[in-house]
Amino acid sequence: MSTNIRLSGDVHPRLADGFERIRREIKLPEEFPKAVLAEAARVADDPAPAVRQDLTELPFVTIDPPGSMDLDQALFIEALGSGYRVWYAIADVGAFVRPGGALDAEARLRGETVYLPDGKVPLHPQVLSEGAASLLPGVTRPAAVWRIDLDAEGGLIGVDVQRSLVRSRERLDYDYVQAAVDTGTADGTLKLLAEVGRLRLGLERARGGVTLPTLEQEVVAGDGGYRLEYRAPVPSEAWNAQISLLTGMCAASMMLDAEIGVLRVLPPPQPSDLATVRRAALALGVPWPEGASYGDVVHDLDPKVPSNAAFLNESKILLRGSGYVAFDGEPPKLAEHSAVAAPYAHVTAPLRRLVDRYATEVCLAIAAGEPVPDDVQAALEDLPEIMSITGRRANAVERASIDLVEAFVLRDRIGQSFDAVVLDIDERRPGGLVQLTDPAVIARCDGSPLPLGQSVRVRLTQADPNTREVRFTVA
Repeated sequence: MSTNIRLSGDVHPRLADGFERIRREIKLPEEFPKAVLAEAARVADDPAPAVRQDLTELPFVTIDPPGSMDLDQALFIEALGSGYRVWYAIADVGAFVRPGGALDAEARLRGETVYLPDGKVPLHPQVLSEGAASLLPGVTRPAAVWRIDLDAEGGLIGVDVQRSLVRSRERLDYDYVQAAVDTGTADGTLKLLAEVGRLRLGLERARGGVTLPTLEQEVVAGDGGYRLEYRAPVPSEAWNAQISLLTGMCAASMMLDAEIGVLRVLPPPQPSDLATVRRAALALGVPWPEGASYGDVVHDLDPKVPSNAAFLNESKILLRGSGYVAFDGEPPKLAEHSAVAAPYAHVTAPLRRLVDRYATEVCLAIAAGEPVPDDVQAALEDLPEIMSITGRRANAVERASIDLVEAFVLRDRIGQSFDAVVLDIDERRPGGLVQLTDPAVIARCDGSPLPLGQSVRVRLTQADPNTREVRFTVA
């Protein structure tokens, strides 16, 4: 169950060449055109004028992976009676990217920031994404600040969003936050984040929402080589994600009420797919009590357990088909994201995703009681297609990068045997998908029978960094 690959240490020249080949094959945008860089440099020092509330006295902090510089979100949580007030500052990219300009046109071509293990292809030039628009600590920045009031159970009781000025105090990472909570030293926002995060996770489960437990693949350099390891996210990542989900749900409700906007949607699972997943749970011994939802079943699963890993892989069919839908007038028939179990919109990552900037502009206008700007209305119709095309490109880069790293790490181990778990069985031909225990590799395995969800011994038959292909056979 991998979502990305993190690279720790220097990049081997052969890997660097492989990543560059991926960039060429998938035709990722190269350097920014001179006109785009010139506009970015100009607006970095001259953001669009706007009436802003001064919130620089609020002690916002950012929580991101170590080393991140493109900081979209800053957080401050305070007690509000028996409940909570969540202040969520989102980088105001609309203050810098002017509709119809070179920056806007380039952003529409790129769609989103694309990440590779050795770097990224950013949505915006660095002077903005890691500079003037980023919510870096110790500097005043324009932001769209959401004020979300919650009751003692974490339920929503009020929301607003306004253009503001903020000044983040610290740039924190997830491990730091988790350690502070675990050791009892967390206070203020960090202590309340744990409280609110747990409450929101409980509400997600109650409404039938799904957050899949995942393992990440991490490439660690050392001892003259590389090794692949699995990394399980810490709870603070889930708590932080719940704040983003909460904000996206507030944004979606706001846009639906105003009958204009752009939503992130996912249709309900097909009955046949749900039946398939139920059969997989039965075959793998994963408990599915009568009346329990899919979200209830996966909520506490440990992906390190072989049968759980296989079930989570099989159940991904229930989460396919997500996309965007724009509307100006009657809301769309499909307005809900089935994994969120509520209407949902992307508004919290405008430095890295095009659609968030436009959705934020819609919400700012609605909250202010003003018409949505004409240029924003005009752009809404094209956003679903833009995000679909650029999203497929980003997914292709991720898949190719994972394949390359796995082939590179295993290139000198042809013929060796490994312990693995069967994640999937190919019904059309002998073989399926296996997940190695060590190193952290998921690849095709030939031969039969392959017992779904059980441990097997497999032998490496192919690991070619040039073709990015890894194959095993039953040992």
